[in-house]
Amino acid sequence: MIAYNTENFNIKGLQVCGVFGIIGDYTPARARNALATLAHRGRDHCGIIEEKGLFLAHQRLSITDTHIRAHQPFRQKKLLLSFNGEIYNHHALRLELEGFAWQTSSDAEVILAAYQKWGIGCIERFEGMFAFALMDEEKLYLVRDRFGKKPMFYYHGADAFVFASEIKAIKPFLHSVKMNEEAMRSYLSFLAPVPPHTFYEGILKLESGEYLCFERGKISKQNYYTILNTPQNSTKNSEELLHQSIQKRLDTDVPIAALLSGGIDSAMICAISKAQGKKLPTFTLGYDEYTGYDERANAKATADELGLENTEVVISRHDFDENLDIVLDQMDEPLNDPAALPLYLLMKRIAEDGYKVVLSGEGSDELFLGYRQYFEVLDIEKAAMLHHKNWLKKYFHSHFSMNREWEWYKRIFDETLLFRTSGEKFTDLQQNLLLRHNVRDNESLRFLEPYRSKFEQSLYSHPSHWYSAIDLKLFVGEHFLTKLDRISMAHTLEARAPFLDHTFAQSVFALDHETRIGENGTKYLLKQMGKKYLSDEILNRKKKGFANPYMEWLIASNRMDLIREVNNKTGLFHNNELEKYIEMAHRGKFKQHTWGLYCLSHWMKKELL
Repeated sequence: MIAYNTENFNIKGLQVCGVFGIIGDYTPARARNALATLAHRGRDHCGIIEEKGLFLAHQRLSITDTHIRAHQPFRQKKLLLSFNGEIYNHHALRLELEGFAWQTSSDAEVILAAYQKWGIGCIERFEGMFAFALMDEEKLYLVRDRFGKKPMFYYHGADAFVFASEIKAIKPFLHSVKMNEEAMRSYLSFLAPVPPHTFYEGILKLESGEYLCFERGKISKQNYYTILNTPQNSTKNSEELLHQSIQKRLDTDVPIAALLSGGIDSAMICAISKAQGKKLPTFTLGYDEYTGYDERANAKATADELGLENTEVVISRHDFDENLDIVLDQMDEPLNDPAALPLYLLMKRIAEDGYKVVLSGEGSDELFLGYRQYFEVLDIEKAAMLHHKNWLKKYFHSHFSMNREWEWYKRIFDETLLFRTSGEKFTDLQQNLLLRHNVRDNESLRFLEPYRSKFEQSLYSHPSHWYSAIDLKLFVGEHFLTKLDRISMAHTLEARAPFLDHTFAQSVFALDHETRIGENGTKYLLKQMGKKYLSDEILNRKKKGFANPYMEWLIASNRMDLIREVNNKTGLFHNNELEKYIEMAHRGKFKQHTWGLYCLSHWMKKELL
């Protein structure tokens, strides 16, 4: 085993890590060069096991046991482990694993001990965020956590099986770069490629709550978790479980901060942290010359009410210009999220100020029905009950509109699935007009079919439970958490999401729909819970979302021509339809559609042209 140190931190309870491995033929120099692309994920130590037919490595930023004995890859008899993440209940699991000859106090060793006692089923006992590679002689397991907080990618080539925490480490093993058509189509539909697809033909990803077994050249996969298996009407106390979730994520000796917007999610995290005796320093975004987009005033009011020290990070058009290409490259593949760049600069400042952990509010909107769109769609669902709707069906078929409400009503009258994630962007009909090849109406439903099938076979039937389930799976798991991981990891920051503690999430999801919907207002339940911690002024603020002037800056920077340039070379889109989107974006309409086209064009120019 070869190991080398690159930096020395002394951090307890933190695993900002990169996993990388090869099973099969490889050259050491090529493997090490690929591994070097993950250095940002853990600059404290790099451990390498280099044997014939096996290269297993781990980029590490200290863990619970900072001693050299806890370095990874971790070896225990015939087992090897490279682990990214944190198992919050590893102390409790040690008690269940009484009699094991412990060598360290790390959670990595607990994973191996649990595997020895319970087999791969041990993953169902883990609480936390994790992605890991576990080798048991000739058998390899790759595992991704329940909600997809940590990533895992893999490639099965002719000579080797390669896996890593990011695509960039696998790309050198491709014979050539080709765009995966399925990834592109699902990206246009849902903002991010739907598992197992990535934009690189041949490179695949695990979905949340899934593990893979590679043995003797064969791959098998198994889903081990879905929130749909939660028993209905759980009697667990959600407020108590949220306290426990936040407490687990505060249990670290490293400097820890929190993101603070003007909304209720981050305010609740900070308020409960304060109730537990920890006033978190907070960070808020603002926009130079575009103050209408930012929430500095509301965030300051929240910080003042809770007595917190709040740092405002103001971003200018120059910052946008200087960092856009860096951020898009950091993502590895197209991700249609205009908030990635502002978040990148915010995380950069947090890291520069010496923090190693940051708390964020992902998952709250999806669990507590925090999007106005949920209630709009719930209302439109009622139109399905109309007995005389043939005229309306014919009307909507003969009067096309790009507006999403037109699409929603058309689906109701066609008796097809209405809600297709909060991240749905280009509808099938919009894609058919835009792309040069034919796209049938409802074609994108094939990406949702496995999830819809599980929902229909579950104990849940109300549309609101479908909204939460599919959004947690795709909108959160493949969109928001992908952004959060790549952007925080770019600065070697560990981002933790208390609302996505699975015991807490299940307690909210399992409630009957009347309780979750409440008085037909967004986040009814969370607001009720928040009355103990926050003023009515904070609880009743109008939701703004993570808005920013991305399109104004993209236009002002004269970058829009990139979309035309790439299309002229690839012929992927109809020029006249493409011009419609660009023109509408100049008028402030269909902005995220056009941003998605820009991100796609950036990737295609870099990788294909």
